[in-house]
Amino acid sequence: MGFLDAILGRSKPVRPDLDRLFALPSAAVTLQAAAGFRPTGLGSVCFASVEGGAFRGIQEEVRNLLGRPAEFSQDEYGYSWMLARHGSEDSAGLVNDLHTVNSSLESAGFGPQLLCSLMGFRDDRERPLALVYLYKRGTFYPFAPLTGPEGAAEKRDNALELEIRAVLADDLEIEPDLSRWFPVWGAPGL
Repeated sequence: MGFLDAILGRSKPVRPDLDRLFALPSAAVTLQAAAGFRPTGLGSVCFASVEGGAFRGIQEEVRNLLGRPAEFSQDEYGYSWMLARHGSEDSAGLVNDLHTVNSSLESAGFGPQLLCSLMGFRDDRERPLALVYLYKRGTFYPFAPLTGPEGAAEKRDNALELEIRAVLADDLEIEPDLSRWFPVWGAPGL
């Protein structure tokens, strides 16, 4: 960072550290013990869509690397999602798959298109929760959509999100800027 950057308040962007994803299994243990949220075995990677043969090749490579079906879809905003499924007790295997997909896309030159990865959770009341990893920030945040009649208008359980932030403060690098806690409505794996 140069002198003018310091004066103008600009900072260097954080370099993505995909190895931070490997903190999710221990965070899942903490989350279950402290807040009663269990992993669902579902996780996904979101990226800006890219057209062409190279991207189709990456999709095929991901399917081959995972050794099991990977589901690709596109949301209403035009973003692509890859959904991975594991048993609810296999958080480490799920995280390995998410890391593999992110690494494959990054090494194929699609790093700038990577947006986030998430791992899904539910509690005894079937409330959904996702731990979201922001690729470009190298940080995590909780996303807790409301379900049922009160959740019909896409509302979040902000109190629960803040509670989860406190519970996981020692396990994950939590995104400090709450304005970057973007909603991921309808995300596969949530």
